[in-house]
Amino acid sequence: MDIRQLQFLCALDQQRHFGRAAAACHVTQPTLSMRLKNLEEELGVTLILRRQRFEGFTAEGERLLSWAHQAVAAFEGMKTEARRLHGELVGTLRIGMVPLSHVALMPALQQLRNQSPQVRLQLHALSSQQIIAGLEANQLDIGLTYLAQAELAGYQVWPLGSPQVGLLYHPAYFPATTLQPGDAEQMSWAGLAELPLGLLSESMRFRQGLERSARLKGTELSPVLESDSVEHLLEATNNGLCCTLIPLPAPYAVNTTGLQLLPMEDALPQPALALVCQHSQYRNNALVQALMQRLAAEH
Repeated sequence: MDIRQLQFLCALDQQRHFGRAAAACHVTQPTLSMRLKNLEEELGVTLILRRQRFEGFTAEGERLLSWAHQAVAAFEGMKTEARRLHGELVGTLRIGMVPLSHVALMPALQQLRNQSPQVRLQLHALSSQQIIAGLEANQLDIGLTYLAQAELAGYQVWPLGSPQVGLLYHPAYFPATTLQPGDAEQMSWAGLAELPLGLLSESMRFRQGLERSARLKGTELSPVLESDSVEHLLEATNNGLCCTLIPLPAPYAVNTTGLQLLPMEDALPQPALALVCQHSQYRNNALVQALMQRLAAEH
Protein backbone atom coordinates (compact mmCIF):
# COMPACT_ATOMS: atom_id res chain seq x y z
CA MET A 1 0.00 0.00 0.00
CA ASP A 2 1.23 3.51 -0.79
CA ILE A 3 -0.16 7.02 -0.49
CA ARG A 4 -0.87 7.19 -4.22
CA GLN A 5 -3.38 4.34 -3.96
CA LEU A 6 -5.14 6.14 -1.12
CA GLN A 7 -5.19 9.35 -3.16
CA PHE A 8 -6.82 7.43 -6.01
CA LEU A 9 -9.43 6.05 -3.62
CA CYS A 10 -10.22 9.53 -2.25
CA ALA A 11 -10.44 10.95 -5.78
CA LEU A 12 -12.93 8.25 -6.72
CA ASP A 13 -14.98 9.13 -3.65
CA GLN A 14 -15.03 12.78 -4.69
CA GLN A 15 -15.63 12.26 -8.43
CA ARG A 16 -17.88 9.16 -8.28
CA HIS A 17 -16.58 8.24 -11.73
CA PHE A 18 -13.45 6.28 -12.77
CA GLY A 19 -12.60 8.52 -15.72
CA ARG A 20 -12.98 11.79 -13.84
CA ALA A 21 -11.04 10.42 -10.86
CA ALA A 22 -8.21 9.36 -13.17
CA ALA A 23 -8.16 12.79 -14.81
CA ALA A 24 -8.08 14.50 -11.41
CA CYS A 25 -5.06 12.35 -10.46
CA HIS A 26 -3.36 12.87 -13.87
CA VAL A 27 -3.21 9.16 -14.69
CA THR A 28 -4.99 6.92 -17.18
CA GLN A 29 -8.18 5.16 -16.15
CA PRO A 30 -6.61 1.66 -16.51
CA THR A 31 -3.77 2.75 -14.19
CA LEU A 32 -6.18 4.03 -11.57
CA SER A 33 -8.38 0.92 -11.78
CA MET A 34 -5.37 -1.42 -11.54
CA ARG A 35 -3.88 0.38 -8.52
CA LEU A 36 -7.23 0.31 -6.70
CA LYS A 37 -7.60 -3.40 -7.49
CA ASN A 38 -4.12 -3.95 -6.03
CA LEU A 39 -5.17 -2.07 -2.91
CA GLU A 40 -8.22 -4.32 -2.49
CA GLU A 41 -6.07 -7.42 -2.88
CA GLU A 42 -3.56 -6.17 -0.30
CA LEU A 43 -6.30 -5.32 2.20
CA GLY A 44 -8.25 -8.49 1.46
CA VAL A 45 -11.45 -6.43 1.19
CA THR A 46 -13.63 -5.43 -1.76
CA LEU A 47 -13.90 -1.66 -1.59
CA ILE A 48 -15.68 -0.72 -4.80
CA LEU A 49 -18.91 -1.83 -6.45
CA ARG A 50 -18.10 -2.03 -10.12
CA ARG A 51 -19.46 -3.57 -13.30
CA GLN A 52 -19.10 -1.52 -16.47
CA ARG A 53 -18.95 1.65 -14.41
CA PHE A 54 -18.53 2.88 -10.85
CA GLU A 55 -21.58 1.97 -8.76
CA GLY A 56 -20.48 3.09 -5.31
CA PHE A 57 -18.55 1.61 -2.42
CA THR A 58 -19.18 -1.52 -0.44
CA ALA A 59 -20.06 -1.23 3.25
CA GLU A 60 -16.44 -2.15 4.04
CA GLY A 61 -15.24 0.42 1.54
CA GLU A 62 -17.31 3.16 3.16
CA ARG A 63 -15.74 2.34 6.55
CA LEU A 64 -12.20 2.40 5.18
CA LEU A 65 -12.75 5.58 3.17
CA SER A 66 -12.54 7.75 6.28
CA TRP A 67 -9.13 6.25 7.08
CA ALA A 68 -7.98 6.93 3.55
CA HIS A 69 -9.08 10.56 3.77
CA GLN A 70 -7.30 10.94 7.11
CA ALA A 71 -4.09 9.45 5.72
CA VAL A 72 -4.14 11.65 2.61
CA ALA A 73 -4.92 14.75 4.69
CA ALA A 74 -2.03 13.94 7.04
CA PHE A 75 0.31 13.39 4.08
CA GLU A 76 -0.68 16.69 2.46
CA GLY A 77 -0.39 18.44 5.83
CA MET A 78 3.13 17.10 6.32
CA LYS A 79 4.18 18.36 2.88
CA THR A 80 2.62 21.75 3.57
CA GLU A 81 4.36 22.01 6.93
CA ALA A 82 7.71 21.09 5.37
CA ARG A 83 7.28 23.86 2.81
CA ARG A 84 6.26 26.23 5.57
CA LEU A 85 9.51 25.49 7.43
CA HIS A 86 11.26 26.81 4.32
CA GLY A 87 9.14 29.97 4.36
CA GLU A 88 6.63 28.75 1.77
CA LEU A 89 2.91 28.20 2.19
CA VAL A 90 1.48 25.84 -0.42
CA GLY A 91 -1.30 23.31 -0.75
CA THR A 92 -5.08 23.23 -1.23
CA LEU A 93 -7.57 24.58 1.28
CA ARG A 94 -10.97 22.85 1.02
CA ILE A 95 -13.83 25.01 2.29
CA GLY A 96 -17.52 24.15 2.57
CA MET A 97 -19.90 27.13 2.62
CA VAL A 98 -23.61 27.48 3.24
CA PRO A 99 -25.35 29.43 0.44
CA LEU A 100 -25.01 33.22 0.48
CA SER A 101 -22.29 33.18 3.15
CA HIS A 102 -19.13 33.61 1.10
CA VAL A 103 -18.95 37.42 1.26
CA ALA A 104 -17.75 37.35 4.85
CA LEU A 105 -14.79 35.17 3.95
CA MET A 106 -13.64 36.47 0.55
CA PRO A 107 -11.41 39.34 1.81
CA ALA A 108 -9.43 36.93 4.01
CA LEU A 109 -9.08 34.44 1.14
CA GLN A 110 -7.82 37.22 -1.12
CA GLN A 111 -5.18 38.20 1.45
CA LEU A 112 -4.12 34.58 1.85
CA ARG A 113 -3.65 34.21 -1.91
CA ASN A 114 -1.85 37.55 -2.22
CA GLN A 115 0.68 36.54 0.43
CA SER A 116 0.94 32.90 -0.67
CA PRO A 117 0.31 32.66 -4.44
CA GLN A 118 0.88 28.89 -4.51
CA VAL A 119 -2.12 28.23 -2.26
CA ARG A 120 -5.12 26.75 -4.09
CA LEU A 121 -8.73 27.01 -2.91
CA GLN A 122 -11.63 24.60 -3.33
CA LEU A 123 -15.03 26.11 -2.46
CA HIS A 124 -18.09 23.89 -2.07
CA ALA A 125 -21.69 25.12 -1.62
CA LEU A 126 -23.19 22.76 0.98
CA SER A 127 -25.78 22.60 3.74
CA SER A 128 -24.72 22.91 7.39
CA GLN A 129 -25.17 19.16 7.87
CA GLN A 130 -23.09 18.35 4.79
CA ILE A 131 -20.32 20.66 5.97
CA ILE A 132 -20.05 18.97 9.37
CA ALA A 133 -20.12 15.54 7.71
CA GLY A 134 -17.37 16.67 5.31
CA LEU A 135 -15.22 17.94 8.17
CA GLU A 136 -15.63 14.73 10.13
CA ALA A 137 -14.75 12.64 7.05
CA ASN A 138 -11.67 14.81 6.36
CA GLN A 139 -13.12 15.81 2.99
CA LEU A 140 -13.13 19.48 4.05
CA ASP A 141 -10.61 21.53 6.02
CA ILE A 142 -12.90 24.40 7.07
CA GLY A 143 -16.63 25.07 7.07
CA LEU A 144 -18.47 28.39 6.91
CA THR A 145 -21.84 27.64 8.45
CA TYR A 146 -24.80 28.93 10.44
CA LEU A 147 -24.50 26.12 12.97
CA ALA A 148 -24.54 27.47 16.56
CA GLN A 149 -21.40 27.24 18.65
CA ALA A 150 -23.27 25.17 21.23
CA GLU A 151 -23.63 22.41 18.64
CA LEU A 152 -19.92 22.31 17.83
CA ALA A 153 -18.24 20.54 20.71
CA GLY A 154 -14.79 19.44 19.57
CA TYR A 155 -14.48 22.20 16.97
CA GLN A 156 -12.47 25.38 16.69
CA VAL A 157 -14.97 28.18 16.05
CA TRP A 158 -14.37 31.68 14.71
CA PRO A 159 -17.58 33.83 14.81
CA LEU A 160 -18.11 36.11 11.81
CA GLY A 161 -21.19 37.98 13.00
CA SER A 162 -24.80 38.07 11.88
CA PRO A 163 -25.69 39.49 8.45
CA GLN A 164 -28.45 42.01 7.88
CA VAL A 165 -30.92 41.57 4.99
CA GLY A 166 -31.68 43.45 1.79
CA LEU A 167 -34.20 43.14 -1.05
CA LEU A 168 -32.58 42.48 -4.42
CA TYR A 169 -34.62 43.55 -7.46
CA HIS A 170 -34.37 44.65 -11.08
CA PRO A 171 -35.51 48.29 -11.49
CA ALA A 172 -36.75 47.66 -15.03
CA TYR A 173 -39.43 45.33 -13.65
CA PHE A 174 -39.89 46.79 -10.17
CA PRO A 175 -39.30 50.57 -10.19
CA ALA A 176 -37.82 51.89 -6.95
CA THR A 177 -40.74 54.30 -6.54
CA THR A 178 -43.13 51.38 -6.13
CA LEU A 179 -40.90 49.79 -3.51
CA GLN A 180 -40.12 52.95 -1.52
CA PRO A 181 -43.22 55.06 -0.94
CA GLY A 182 -42.40 58.66 -0.15
CA ASP A 183 -38.81 59.20 0.95
CA ALA A 184 -38.36 55.77 2.50
CA GLU A 185 -34.80 54.45 2.24
CA GLN A 186 -35.69 50.94 3.34
CA MET A 187 -38.10 48.22 2.32
CA SER A 188 -40.87 47.37 4.77
CA TRP A 189 -41.63 43.76 5.65
CA ALA A 190 -45.31 44.40 5.00
CA GLY A 191 -44.41 45.51 1.47
CA LEU A 192 -43.04 42.07 0.66
CA ALA A 193 -46.59 40.76 0.50
CA GLU A 194 -47.09 42.78 -2.71
CA LEU A 195 -44.02 41.33 -4.45
CA PRO A 196 -43.31 38.00 -6.15
CA LEU A 197 -40.48 36.58 -4.07
CA GLY A 198 -37.87 33.99 -4.88
CA LEU A 199 -36.30 32.41 -1.79
CA LEU A 200 -33.95 29.64 -0.80
CA SER A 201 -35.56 26.33 0.14
CA GLU A 202 -37.21 26.00 3.55
CA SER A 203 -34.54 23.58 4.79
CA MET A 204 -31.86 26.28 4.62
CA ARG A 205 -30.92 28.33 7.66
CA PHE A 206 -30.97 31.69 5.89
CA ARG A 207 -34.57 31.05 4.75
CA GLN A 208 -35.55 30.01 8.27
CA GLY A 209 -34.11 33.24 9.65
CA LEU A 210 -36.12 35.24 7.11
CA GLU A 211 -39.30 33.44 8.11
CA ARG A 212 -38.71 34.30 11.78
CA SER A 213 -38.07 37.96 10.97
CA ALA A 214 -41.20 38.19 8.82
CA ARG A 215 -43.43 36.60 11.45
CA LEU A 216 -42.18 39.01 14.11
CA LYS A 217 -43.18 41.84 11.76
CA GLY A 218 -46.63 40.34 11.20
CA THR A 219 -45.87 39.17 7.65
CA GLU A 220 -45.93 35.76 6.03
CA LEU A 221 -43.51 35.05 3.19
CA SER A 222 -45.23 33.42 0.21
CA PRO A 223 -42.58 32.88 -2.47
CA VAL A 224 -43.53 32.21 -6.06
CA LEU A 225 -40.17 30.49 -6.56
CA GLU A 226 -38.04 28.37 -4.23
CA SER A 227 -34.64 26.89 -4.99
CA ASP A 228 -31.59 25.47 -3.26
CA SER A 229 -29.45 27.30 -5.85
CA VAL A 230 -28.40 30.92 -5.37
CA GLU A 231 -27.67 31.06 -9.08
CA HIS A 232 -31.33 30.25 -9.85
CA LEU A 233 -32.52 33.07 -7.58
CA LEU A 234 -30.17 35.62 -9.14
CA GLU A 235 -31.08 34.59 -12.68
CA ALA A 236 -34.81 34.75 -11.91
CA THR A 237 -34.38 38.18 -10.30
CA ASN A 238 -32.35 39.44 -13.24
CA ASN A 239 -35.16 38.41 -15.61
CA GLY A 240 -37.93 40.02 -13.55
CA LEU A 241 -39.53 36.76 -12.48
CA CYS A 242 -39.19 37.73 -8.83
CA CYS A 243 -37.31 39.74 -6.23
CA THR A 244 -35.18 38.01 -3.62
CA LEU A 245 -33.74 38.58 -0.16
CA ILE A 246 -29.99 38.33 0.39
CA PRO A 247 -27.59 39.02 3.26
CA LEU A 248 -25.63 42.26 3.43
CA PRO A 249 -23.04 43.15 2.33
CA ALA A 250 -24.16 41.96 -1.08
CA PRO A 251 -21.87 39.88 -3.29
CA TYR A 252 -19.78 42.13 -5.54
CA ALA A 253 -21.13 40.42 -8.65
CA VAL A 254 -24.62 41.70 -7.83
CA ASN A 255 -23.41 45.27 -8.34
CA THR A 256 -22.37 44.54 -11.91
CA THR A 257 -25.64 43.04 -13.17
CA GLY A 258 -27.95 46.06 -13.11
CA LEU A 259 -29.77 44.69 -10.08
CA GLN A 260 -30.36 47.05 -7.17
CA LEU A 261 -30.48 46.49 -3.45
CA LEU A 262 -32.79 47.97 -0.83
CA PRO A 263 -32.08 47.32 2.88
CA MET A 264 -34.97 45.82 4.82
CA GLU A 265 -36.61 48.01 7.46
CA ASP A 266 -35.77 46.92 11.02
CA ALA A 267 -34.40 43.64 9.75
CA LEU A 268 -33.48 41.25 12.51
CA PRO A 269 -29.95 39.82 12.31
CA GLN A 270 -29.90 36.42 10.70
CA PRO A 271 -28.33 33.32 12.32
CA ALA A 272 -24.69 34.01 13.11
CA LEU A 273 -22.08 32.79 10.68
CA ALA A 274 -19.03 30.98 11.98
CA LEU A 275 -15.90 29.53 10.48
CA VAL A 276 -15.35 26.08 11.99
CA CYS A 277 -12.78 23.32 11.82
CA GLN A 278 -11.82 20.33 13.87
CA HIS A 279 -9.25 20.98 16.61
CA SER A 280 -6.84 18.57 14.93
CA GLN A 281 -7.01 20.55 11.68
CA TYR A 282 -6.35 23.80 13.50
CA ARG A 283 -3.32 22.29 15.24
CA ASN A 284 -1.84 20.52 12.23
CA ASN A 285 -2.99 22.29 9.04
CA ALA A 286 -0.81 25.29 8.22
CA LEU A 287 -3.31 26.65 5.69
CA VAL A 288 -6.12 26.57 8.25
CA GLN A 289 -3.91 28.37 10.75
CA ALA A 290 -2.94 31.01 8.18
CA LEU A 291 -6.57 31.73 7.30
CA MET A 292 -7.61 31.94 10.95
CA GLN A 293 -4.75 34.34 11.67
CA ARG A 294 -5.87 36.64 8.87
CA LEU A 295 -9.42 36.66 10.20
CA ALA A 296 -8.08 37.48 13.68
CA ALA A 297 -6.10 40.39 12.24
CA GLU A 298 -9.21 41.77 10.50
CA HIS A 299 -11.21 41.69 13.73
